[in-house]
Amino acid sequence: MSEGTALELNTLIRLRATARSLELGARRRALSAQAGGYLSVYHGRGMEFDEVRAYQAGDDVRTIDWRVTARRGRVHTKLFREERERPVLFLVDLHPGMYFGSRVQYKSVLAGRLSAVLGWAAVSAGDRVGGIVQAAGRHREIYPAAHEAGLLPMLQAMVQLQPTGPGELVNGRLDGALARMARIALPGSMIVIFSDFRELGNNAEKYLSALARHNDVISALLYDPLEAAPPPAGLYRLGVNQQRVTADTSRASVIEQWQAQFKLHREKIRGICTRHAAHFMEIATTDRMVPALRSGLARHKKNR
Repeated sequence: MSEGTALELNTLIRLRATARSLELGARRRALSAQAGGYLSVYHGRGMEFDEVRAYQAGDDVRTIDWRVTARRGRVHTKLFREERERPVLFLVDLHPGMYFGSRVQYKSVLAGRLSAVLGWAAVSAGDRVGGIVQAAGRHREIYPAAHEAGLLPMLQAMVQLQPTGPGELVNGRLDGALARMARIALPGSMIVIFSDFRELGNNAEKYLSALARHNDVISALLYDPLEAAPPPAGLYRLGVNQQRVTADTSRASVIEQWQAQFKLHREKIRGICTRHAAHFMEIATTDRMVPALRSGLARHKKNR
């Protein structure tokens, strides 16, 4: 198999070395062994005060800042940074539509490799790692565990459940994975979603809102450059099975429609994330992984 078309366990394990150059935005300091040695910059309840924000339904009433509430005339709540290990959960979307790539690697391979790099960085930081691998008609849940005990089962699940051929999209299949994540995620977790979001359904916002209410959610839209811009002028047969169409990319109207469809999809996902305080980032199959992750996470920290 070509290296860019399939996930291999040995490759995912070797990415541990790559992860050494990536930081999850954490500020390290000397802490006691009981405190865990790690200061998270992500929202949660902990020992150190971080900031205040407007109160949201479901927030703990014990954290209301009454002085700020009185001054601003609107209820505000305190946010804290946690001085302890943090669960880092990945939702890795490996539906058949992710079995696609025109250059470097398939989207499914990119999703697996990104999860491995961030997973190893989390392990190095002392966090517990787990998550959900979603595939066509199957999924695997891995509850967070320390060291390699949580990450290695995630890597194995991605290899076992990865798509082996293209297939038709199923609207709403990703919603089920989000619902499962909302069930297993503990408040204060960091949740990272790697997907092209092509199987997002009508209930997705409800579950994403529930996740973002008490967790730090990062949604990474994965795409291939061919999805954003059409190939050189010519006639192309596109689609799978009985859903194939012919596209003439020499026509300006086809080019405009091609680009507009991708922009519409991207802005839809960005809008959903904005509405529910989930961070949005995008990574192409041709991007260098660590710089892309570092840039996306840096914007996330800046926008908090």
